[in-house]
Amino acid sequence: MGSDYTHRRWSNLRKILERSGPFCRPDFEPSSETLQFLLENCKILVIGAGGLGCELLKDLALMGFRQIHVIDMDTIELSNLNRQFLFRHKDIGLSKAEVAAKYINSRISGCNVVPHCCKIQMKDEAFYRQFHIVICGLDSIVARRWINGMLLSLLVYEDGELDCSSVIPMIDGGTEGFKGNARVILPGLSACIECTLDLYPPQITYPLCTIANTPRLPEHCIEYVKVIQWPKENPFESVIDGDDPQHINWIYEKSCERAAQFSIQGLTYRLVQGVVKNIIPAVASTNAAIAATCATEAFKLASSCSASLNNYMVLNDVDGIYTYTYEAERKQDCLACSQLAKEIVITDPTFKLKDLIELLCNKADLQMKSPGLTANVDGKNKTLYMQTVASIEEKTRENLSKTLIELGLKDGNEINVADVTTPNAILIRLKFSF
Repeated sequence: MGSDYTHRRWSNLRKILERSGPFCRPDFEPSSETLQFLLENCKILVIGAGGLGCELLKDLALMGFRQIHVIDMDTIELSNLNRQFLFRHKDIGLSKAEVAAKYINSRISGCNVVPHCCKIQMKDEAFYRQFHIVICGLDSIVARRWINGMLLSLLVYEDGELDCSSVIPMIDGGTEGFKGNARVILPGLSACIECTLDLYPPQITYPLCTIANTPRLPEHCIEYVKVIQWPKENPFESVIDGDDPQHINWIYEKSCERAAQFSIQGLTYRLVQGVVKNIIPAVASTNAAIAATCATEAFKLASSCSASLNNYMVLNDVDGIYTYTYEAERKQDCLACSQLAKEIVITDPTFKLKDLIELLCNKADLQMKSPGLTANVDGKNKTLYMQTVASIEEKTRENLSKTLIELGLKDGNEINVADVTTPNAILIRLKFSF
């Protein structure tokens, strides 16, 4: 296409980027080169190609970003099609990242979306270092924490001062039903994911004693069938497939029988699907609004044409449309971005290693999943416990019932903790107070 078409296509962006204005950042200089940077050089990574990710890819490509990478490990399911508009029925079973990239590249001239069908944990530091901005459209807190840790690990400090050229901004979007949020994170400069970890709701679980003996909710009935009846009766001689109508129908019928037995109302087929697949309610309009916000923030960061969001925006359109913005503040002792060891105070001399692991998993500002612990004891590196490697877990299992003192740990000892929530080991320091 000719240069005249290109000039007309981006005429609105030129008005923003080639003129100064009252909302421009102090470092903004009107120039035609800014648009060329956006079109040719600015590399953006989109993590997630689901409901939010599809909207993000469309918005970024139409806004002028051409060098886009998208990473997603999932394949397309039938239940995705109502809101993940880049996919069609013929795409079921194919890679989300690959289909989304192919669709955008075919529809938007000059755009180069590169797909990666894998977990984010499979990419190394060199991969993430190549991007100017990372945008997350995730439904996983663990994945958010991991990419947060990765971007923090790329920071360079010289004589204790942060080299700002090593900062890769992260824009994080999230939606649930008619509610959503968007935030801008400047690693090492503003509040990171770990700084505000206690904002995320805990995953809903139902005690086994409740679902087995005293169910009160329709969800209890569904969980009973899913956890107890399915393994016992093994109706289809396979694990539960949330996308198989026969499996869902069987669970629905059995759940209805149990609900009737305990006079529980409100059990529906859709609720069964939601509980079995752990579905987060999704609304296309909420995805569109949050993705538009995230794409606009990417444009502002890449061009300096306006001050960025500072730094957390919440959208609620349950009853009308309501939005507000506030500044999430950095925690001085943040586990991820403070560069300080997290102090764990021990007040009981009988405190066991299993108690420490339970604390690491349950504490609101830690929320680890399967921590592995190593420490320097009497001048030697010692693996205290590691669950993720079967052979090591077997050898270190006996340590769980030992007290920290029996393991040779002393006041001030530092313990390295590895977990799936972070790409790098974090440091905790024991403080004995007894």
